[in-house]
Amino acid sequence: MSAPYAAGLRGRGCQLDLRRPCMMGILNVTPDSFSDGGRFQTVDKAVRQGMQLLEEGACLLDIGGESSRPGAQPVSTAEELKRILPVIEGLRQKTDLPLSIDTNKATVAREAIAAGANFINDISGLNFDPGMAAVAAETGAGLFLMHTRGRPEVMQQNISYRNLLTEVIDSLRLSLERALIAGVEQSQLAVDPGIGFGKSAEGNLELLHHLEKLHQLNYPVLLGTSRKSFLGTILNLEDPLERLSGTLATVALGVSQGVQIFRVHDVRQAKEAALVAWAIREQCLP
Repeated sequence: MSAPYAAGLRGRGCQLDLRRPCMMGILNVTPDSFSDGGRFQTVDKAVRQGMQLLEEGACLLDIGGESSRPGAQPVSTAEELKRILPVIEGLRQKTDLPLSIDTNKATVAREAIAAGANFINDISGLNFDPGMAAVAAETGAGLFLMHTRGRPEVMQQNISYRNLLTEVIDSLRLSLERALIAGVEQSQLAVDPGIGFGKSAEGNLELLHHLEKLHQLNYPVLLGTSRKSFLGTILNLEDPLERLSGTLATVALGVSQGVQIFRVHDVRQAKEAALVAWAIREQCLP
């Protein structure tokens, strides 16, 4: 590669190959997620969708049982576990490809890993549950650390920053330090600027314009822009399902700035866009 990006990211019992762009397929088993809420609430439907995303080229699946869209209300630990554990177990019977649990609760993360998950995707960057870092350290799970401001039900109430980029980078640095102190290995960690989480549409554009600055942290970068509202604002599209073209533009832009992992609903299309952008950046065929 033309830049010193990490070649891999280690999870529990696995390693993601990051030499080319990696697609994290979104699998929400919730009734209220902003784009696909309610579509995969039964275990059979969720497992079928997960296998479809893997067939389309996902290098891992991100399974979530609690919506993190702006304004979403929290669910209990018991309810979250009820939603996600049968899906993880069902997928594990069919595939050994990596699975990620999208949660900010340490108890949910620990039980998901016991059921077969390999990674933890914590939207709070270890800020909501002080026990989360210990779970990653003790289990060897990979850990995605995202920047946000407050929980989903309130995060859009404070979207003013003195210096957005500096605050995001500084906050992610603190999250990384907290993980390392808890015993998480460097090879298990990746960062996410948190597009759409406690940011205005203009703030999201600023972060996307400066993605390359996240590399000063020296960890792989995960980007999640799929179908998000700022794309609807730009394109005047209210329906999230109509925002594929906008999503693909951000994926290509991310690749050009060294992003290695993309959290997406539309895996095949995003992977194709990413590979073309990668080939242009590297000036070689995949």
